[in-house]
Amino acid sequence: MSKLRIALAPGDGIGPEVTRACMDVLDAAGVLDHLEFFEVEMGERVFAAGDSRGMSDEAIATIEETGLLYKGPMGTPIGGGGKSINVSLRKMYGAFANVRHFQSLPGVETVYSKAGVPVDFYVIRENIEDTYGGIEHRLTNDVVECKRLISAPGSDQVHRAAFRLARRLGIEKVHCGHKANIMKMSDGLFLDRFHVIAKDFPDIATEDVIIDALCMKLVLAPQDYQMVVLTNLQGDIVSDLAAGLVGGLGFAPSANIGNHISIFEAVHGTAPDIAGQDKANPTSLLLSGLMMLRHVGMLKQAGTIENALLKTLEDGVHTGDFGDRATASGTSAFAKAIIERLGQWLGEHPGVAVPEEDSPSVERPERPTTNTLIRTFTQVRSRPVGADLYLESTLAATELAQHMKRLSEDTPFELTMMSNRGTQLWPSGSIYTECVDYWRVRFELRDRSREMGQGPVVALMNKIAEKFPVVDFQPLKEFDGRRGYSLAQGQ
Repeated sequence: MSKLRIALAPGDGIGPEVTRACMDVLDAAGVLDHLEFFEVEMGERVFAAGDSRGMSDEAIATIEETGLLYKGPMGTPIGGGGKSINVSLRKMYGAFANVRHFQSLPGVETVYSKAGVPVDFYVIRENIEDTYGGIEHRLTNDVVECKRLISAPGSDQVHRAAFRLARRLGIEKVHCGHKANIMKMSDGLFLDRFHVIAKDFPDIATEDVIIDALCMKLVLAPQDYQMVVLTNLQGDIVSDLAAGLVGGLGFAPSANIGNHISIFEAVHGTAPDIAGQDKANPTSLLLSGLMMLRHVGMLKQAGTIENALLKTLEDGVHTGDFGDRATASGTSAFAKAIIERLGQWLGEHPGVAVPEEDSPSVERPERPTTNTLIRTFTQVRSRPVGADLYLESTLAATELAQHMKRLSEDTPFELTMMSNRGTQLWPSGSIYTECVDYWRVRFELRDRSREMGQGPVVALMNKIAEKFPVVDFQPLKEFDGRRGYSLAQGQ
C-alpha cells in the first residue's frame, strides 16, 4: 500500500531540534510505516536569499501536491517586505479554521492544577479575514487606517467547522466570542452566522459572550468552557491567553484546517537563544502532530503516543522550560522517554482512548482550475443611497460643514453627518471632543425614493475633491431596504 505523503518544514531556531524529536517518536510508534514526509525549504534562509515569500517554489509545489504540511516554528524578518509565513500559508491555502486544544497536563504545574481546577477546551479561530488582511494606509499626516473585513461565507466556514468538530468530540456546548455590542455590523455578522449555522446542529447547545467578558471568565472559571469560536484577531489573543492557563505556548498544539490543504504547526517562537543546545520542549509540535494523525485517520497511533507523552509528564520527566531545572531533560532525552513509554498505561491520569483505526486517508476535493468564489447571500437587492467621503482637513466642524453644504447644494445629496474618529460633531456634538485631521463626511439622497446608479456618487466625490483632499471614499448602500452602514457615536 502506498504511503500518504506529507510536506515537512523543520523551521528556524529550535525548529530542527523539536522536529527531529517528534519524528523520532512518530517513527517509534510505527507512523512512518504509513506516512512519508518530504522536507521542504521555508523560513529565514529563504528570506535571506531574497525571496520575500519565505518559501521556495519547490516547497509550494510539494505542499499543494500533498495537501498536508507539518511545520516547526518559523521566523519572520523584522522590517523589510517579508510577511509572516504562518499567516501567508493560512491565507494562500484557505486554511480557514485554526484549531487549538488547551488542556491541563500531568506534571505541568499551573495555578489551576494547584487548585484542582480542570482546563480542557478548544479555541476555533477564523483564520483568513479580519485585520489579518493587512490592508493598511496612511491617510493623513496623523492618521493610519487598517481595514477589517468580515464575510458571511468566511464566517459560515469556521462556524460549520467548529460545530462538526464539537460533534465528533462529543462537546455539548459551543460559545461564540464577539464584540458585536460595538462593531455591530462586522462582529454582528459573525455572531448572526453563528446562530444560523447552529440550527444545523440542534444537539449542541450554544451561547455567545462579549470578548472582554470572555477573557475574564476564562481566567476565573476555565472549566465552564468546552469550545469557543472567534474572529481572527480576537481568536489570536484568546489563544495565547488560553495557553497561559495550561503552562504556556510550549503545550499548545495548533491545526489550520482547509478544504484542500491543512497545516499542523507549533505556535511558539523560534527561541534563537537556546537553538542548537538540546534544551527545547517538543511538546507543542508533538501535540500538533497528534492532531494531524487524527485528521488523517491514524487514531490508534495518536492515542498511543498521547498516552506515552502523558505518562512521561506524569513520571516527572520534563524539559527546562517547566518544573525543577536541576532535573530537566534535554530535547532528545525527553523524546527518548516518550518512546520508552509507548504502550504503557498511566497512573492517576485517565489518559485517552486508543481505538483500533490506523489507516491513513484524506479526502481532498478536486484541484480547482480557478480561484473559488464562496458566497452566502445571492438574492439580496442593493442600491446606492449616498457616500461617506473621508477628508484631510484642519478646519473646525461648523466651517467644514458650510463648505460641504455649499458644494453639494446642486446635487441629489445632502450633508447629513460629520464625524471625527468615529464621534459625531455635526449637526450636533460636544465642544470637548478632540479632533484629528481626518473627517468622515456623510452625504445621503435628499429623495430616498429615487433610484440611481453609482455615477452621481462618484461625481459628488470628484466635485469635492477639487476643493479638499479626499483620502478615502465609501459608497453607502441599502440591502433589501436596510441600511448597510453604521451610525457614528452620538448619532
